[in-house]
Amino acid sequence: MKLFQKKHASLEDEGKASAWLMLLPSIFLLVITSVYPFIWLFRYICYDYNGYTAYFTGAHNFYHMLSDGIFWGSVVHTFEYAGLKLIFIIPVSFLLAALLSQKILGSSLFRAIYFMPTVISTAVYSLIFGFIFAVFNGSLNSILSLMGLIHSPVDWLGNPKIVMISIIIVALWGGLGNYMILFISGMGSISTDVYESSKIDGANGIQTFFHITLPMLSPVIKVILMLAITTAFKDYESILVLTNGGPNNRSQVMFTYIYQLIFSSNVTPQIGYATMLSVVAALIIGVVTVAYLILARKLDDVM
Repeated sequence: MKLFQKKHASLEDEGKASAWLMLLPSIFLLVITSVYPFIWLFRYICYDYNGYTAYFTGAHNFYHMLSDGIFWGSVVHTFEYAGLKLIFIIPVSFLLAALLSQKILGSSLFRAIYFMPTVISTAVYSLIFGFIFAVFNGSLNSILSLMGLIHSPVDWLGNPKIVMISIIIVALWGGLGNYMILFISGMGSISTDVYESSKIDGANGIQTFFHITLPMLSPVIKVILMLAITTAFKDYESILVLTNGGPNNRSQVMFTYIYQLIFSSNVTPQIGYATMLSVVAALIIGVVTVAYLILARKLDDVM
């Protein structure tokens, strides 16, 4: 018996060693690409660093952040952008998934069409929309003029009142297909026997949707919402290409401002201050994510 236990323990140790050996490449890449850069950031929180020389400034970056109106304005714009994007992209992608999950002619083609923007570079499709939204010779203004809906060109990306709407349209076009495919996958995992039983019991389409589809999709919906929230708060590439935070910082979000502090050719790089802002931005996203997870868990307990 003891011999068997020793042999069993040795096999377990060998299995653990093999598992760690297989995990080592992934752990190494995680440390190099995520852990080390994050630790590197903390080196310059208390420094005025421009990429060449670093001067210790103590808490100056922190006090600068507290009085930086542009940054706090970008925080507000980030919440505005994320909220508007989530309000539209989740219901629309869910509706498309419900329609395209049906066995109808051409559904596979439409799935591919709606998913295609996901595999295109953000910079590329943002440039395309830049031409579409152009004030003069832009295709959108030309079409609206031909239809008689506008009498003068609209500055879609230069008008502070509508620039956020224009950016949201681009964000919807670029991210719609990704969530649609996730919803379709979730719907495909629901057994057809459940739907057949509901039909036998006399349930109509609306009752089936609210009492079968939605409850059984709740785990998938929670994951999609978490992905959508974190992605929306981290979006900046499209905004950078379309408006660069303008006009007058109206479309400035947290990460476009941080990017400009480091890479803008108009000012001296402020890597130390941008490091402070990036840590604060990460904390804001972390708090929002944790708040969502707590809310989702409470909703599960209620339901």
